[in-house]
Amino acid sequence: MKERVFKRIGLRSNNSARDRKLAELKRRAFLSWIRTVGIFILLGVGLLFAYDQVGFSLRELATFLPDFLTAMGDYFPTTAVFGLPVLDFGRYWAFIQAEQLFRAAIVTVSIAFAGTLMGTPGAFLLGVLGSERVTPFPFNFIFRSVMSVIRSIPALVWALIFIPLGGVSPLTGTLAITVDTMGYLGRLFTDELEEIDTGVIEGVASTGASKPQTVAFGMISQVARQYLAWFLFILEFNVRVAVQLGLIGAGGLGYTLLVQRQTFNYTNMMATILVVIVVVLSVEITSTRIRARLRKEAPPGIIELIRGLPERLAKVSRSKD
Repeated sequence: MKERVFKRIGLRSNNSARDRKLAELKRRAFLSWIRTVGIFILLGVGLLFAYDQVGFSLRELATFLPDFLTAMGDYFPTTAVFGLPVLDFGRYWAFIQAEQLFRAAIVTVSIAFAGTLMGTPGAFLLGVLGSERVTPFPFNFIFRSVMSVIRSIPALVWALIFIPLGGVSPLTGTLAITVDTMGYLGRLFTDELEEIDTGVIEGVASTGASKPQTVAFGMISQVARQYLAWFLFILEFNVRVAVQLGLIGAGGLGYTLLVQRQTFNYTNMMATILVVIVVVLSVEITSTRIRARLRKEAPPGIIELIRGLPERLAKVSRSKD
């Protein structure tokens, strides 16, 4: 009899605990639903406010849609081949040759490369001194603040600032990228130093090394590959920035885009855009390949595959035997 009573009491206590957990789960689900609805409402209100600020109007878009479709026809000119419309690459190529766009592409890449190279020493200095491992708190925030101020000003604005110094020219673009690189690359350098192994630093310091020697051999030696990889990444990014700077007259492919846009020559604009795509992708692929090599993760290239083909065939034949 007592056992039955205890069982009933146990069942009731288990049921009540289960009910409490169920109620708690329902309450959490309801609160989660309320939060989700609230977030979507806030996003909707923010979107409507942003539309109002920029003057977004579907009616206005519909008004200009015919002009846009006409421009798209100019962006992608066609020619008849066996009675079928085919994209006319000949018009693109004629403009590329006439305007020597590949020479302009060299100017764009040169602006990016020179600016990145000139900005790297400053980025290295700010990045190292901005690390708390090198400069004690709170003095390291002086250098971090300098990098933050640099990053808060877009490269286009830096180019406008340097116009009195070098006019609207590739020099202006190079100087803008130089300063911009100091802010972005320096911050990446600082972040890398914050994540290095402390044991190596202590080991170098225990040998009686001075502070500069400890920084050089105990810290920077650990991140040399990462620094080079970040340099290549910023170079890749700066090629895009160099194109943008050309839109304000800094030269290169961006300047050609600016001139063709002002004359509403959309076919020539698209030809320039195609060269921009080729240049940016070429730099990106090269940069990615080198960075993968630095991480020792790169797959073998075509030449390596061809060179290793006889050896692989010999291995296969030996395994069959």
